[in-house]
Amino acid sequence: MSTRVLLAVNGRVLAQLRRDHRTVAMLLLVPCLLMTLLWWMFDELPGATFDQLGPGLLAMFPFIIMFLVTSVTTLRERSSGTLERLLAMPMGKLDFLGGYALAFGLVAALQSVLAVGLSVVLLDLDVAGPVWLLTVVAVADAVLGTALGLFVSAFARTEFQAVQFMPVVVIPQILLCGLFVPRDALPDVLGAISDVLPLSYAVDAMQTLTTTTGTAEVWPDLAVVVGFALAGLALGAATLRRRTP
Repeated sequence: MSTRVLLAVNGRVLAQLRRDHRTVAMLLLVPCLLMTLLWWMFDELPGATFDQLGPGLLAMFPFIIMFLVTSVTTLRERSSGTLERLLAMPMGKLDFLGGYALAFGLVAALQSVLAVGLSVVLLDLDVAGPVWLLTVVAVADAVLGTALGLFVSAFARTEFQAVQFMPVVVIPQILLCGLFVPRDALPDVLGAISDVLPLSYAVDAMQTLTTTTGTAEVWPDLAVVVGFALAGLALGAATLRRRTP
């Protein structure tokens, strides 16, 4: 991997995003709007429902949005022939995906800072642990969505097919991450599946930070999320095709 090439790809992607105001608005504002809608739904209800669901959804919304945007964007590069022209230059597949991951990782960091800041400061989400660590987990989870989006784009021929990976890759993780049913209350088979899905560890880390000031339980979960993100990028580089057949 060449740092110079990686940074060049990163600059190109950021320049494209800067000209696409609609995508930037969706990336930065949609998680904030969804968190506000969630708070509004539960504000008048008895109990601390927003405090119970909010942390898990802080992990979920950036994950879903980054997965969708990166899978479609990468596929568009290939179907338009841009990827083939780029790889004709002295550039490795890992340089290309690393530049993409870095650019969208920067966007994910800004997105997560906005969503966590809004939830904690304005919507009064109750967090016992350090807010900065909550933000780090949210960023890692958004980068995970980016890596998985880059990976699955290799298996799609059209943007419509890329979106169809949502029910396969994303929705099972949403259902089994412990947001609707505690993971230890799941049937044994579903609990075993939940144990190998990365979103489960992101939600566990978020929920731990809302209930305790200790961070010892958070770091292993965060390491699993980062490990899955790196594995997603490596697999994406191994399966990336120059053009759509």
